[in-house]
Amino acid sequence: MNTILGKRIGITIGDPAGIGPELALRVASDWPASSPTALVLIGDGDLLGRVGQSLGIACPPIIAADMLSGHRLGVATLSVGSLMAKQVIPGQWTAATGEASYQWVRFAIEAAMRGDIDAIVTGPIQKEAWHAAGVEFPGHTELLAVMTDSKEYQMMLTSPEISCVLVTIHVPLADVAAALTIENVYQAIKLGFAAVSRSLGRPARVTVCGLNPHAGENGMFSHQEEERIIQPAIDRAKADGINVIGPLSPDTAFVPSQRKKTDVYVCMYHDQGLIPLKALAFDDAVNVTLGLPIVRTSVDHGTAMDIAWRGSASDRSLRAAIQMAIDLS
Repeated sequence: MNTILGKRIGITIGDPAGIGPELALRVASDWPASSPTALVLIGDGDLLGRVGQSLGIACPPIIAADMLSGHRLGVATLSVGSLMAKQVIPGQWTAATGEASYQWVRFAIEAAMRGDIDAIVTGPIQKEAWHAAGVEFPGHTELLAVMTDSKEYQMMLTSPEISCVLVTIHVPLADVAAALTIENVYQAIKLGFAAVSRSLGRPARVTVCGLNPHAGENGMFSHQEEERIIQPAIDRAKADGINVIGPLSPDTAFVPSQRKKTDVYVCMYHDQGLIPLKALAFDDAVNVTLGLPIVRTSVDHGTAMDIAWRGSASDRSLRAAIQMAIDLS
């Protein structure tokens, strides 16, 4: 980070037809002019102008890409790609909206890798729109890993109430067991422990969930995933000095008494971690990609097409994601 110019946070505005653009505009509209951190909305100026007009919020001034380097910024908009903004209908994603949001994320990653921005905060994408546009990646995390050449990476969802690292991410439930390995469970423990320990300033306490009901009940309700995969990963982490327990039965791992003894959970699949997290901290949770050479945080919600451009969506998760990006960068 250039200490003279201050931190620069790039915010990709998500799918044009969803709530991402309005959330980005709302946060930008009241960003303190005295802040040493600049916000750059990465999207389409005409689109943001349309959304802003419908909500009574001005679009930040549009800058050229070469302004990212060597210039003092406040709050600005960077138009990327060739979206036909007039054709976007709020609440109706298309292949065109998917292609636009994909290109915005790619641009942000490249800018972060060059050092033109200090962190990326991603707005919500519509995964079906990416697929319709022919994008091969199921989501942000996988794209980030490929573009940054990261071999060890994990998704962590975090909030003041609860933090969860996911061993598998966008994997169909029927395929989760086959996707688990000693290495990826260990990696989730290691990266989650390191990230939360840095945040807390002390060694984190890690709780690992089992995959099966009752954590398999010694093979009665499992194919011994706990014994063959999860326990060896835990043992390896303990040998490294990590404060970790498990595998715990998933149905009791998140009760209040266990949460008091846990700083970060390691969960075997997407919904195992996101159901308790969203039940406890839907508006305040932040998505952080661990193991990357750049800082990337994200909102922990979807595009909410049913309420897009109405001004009713909560911006608390985006504000929390921006603050975490500032803290981490």
